[in-house]
Amino acid sequence: MPQALPKTVDTAQIRHLREADPQIRLIDVRAPGEFASSHIPGSYNVPLHLLREHREELTAQHGDPVVLVCASGGRAEQARTLLESAGLDRLSVLRGGITGWEQDGGELNRGRGTWDMERQVRLVAGLLVLTAVVASTAYEPLKWIAGFVGAGLAFAAVSNTCAMSRVLGLLPRNRTPSTDGRALLGALTGGNGPRG
Repeated sequence: MPQALPKTVDTAQIRHLREADPQIRLIDVRAPGEFASSHIPGSYNVPLHLLREHREELTAQHGDPVVLVCASGGRAEQARTLLESAGLDRLSVLRGGITGWEQDGGELNRGRGTWDMERQVRLVAGLLVLTAVVASTAYEPLKWIAGFVGAGLAFAAVSNTCAMSRVLGLLPRNRTPSTDGRALLGALTGGNGPRG
């Protein structure tokens, strides 16, 4: 019987796992633009939104261990919950995500891409709050937009979900036009998906 993976792994553990089991799959659940910007060599990009859209099709055709990766760990945890509910096992999450990987000296392939989703959310939230506060000097009820954004950010922190990141993920810059969802899912479910 295959050995169970810990719920989270760090950079050193992934290096050890890759040496011990070359079949380990690193699945990066960030948006394609984020993946294009930087990713762990040999990882596959299967965005979280695709996992949600194709949840009913998720069945593992392999016994390979899977480590889920995102920017800091939040989206990878959501992906693990989703995949476990679909019946997949031998799943782990990279603790600290790409940020932790890089801080621990992990190698990254870099390219042209977009800002990571957390940075995009901070920019949009900051601009909304700033605009609402400035505009409220002319029309006071606009201050409630800033309150709404603050409440949304607080809810996102408590629930570990983010509606704004889902909306931003739909923007053309964060999507790859030629993305074939089934081909990408092949990286997770046993086929050969595109590798970075």
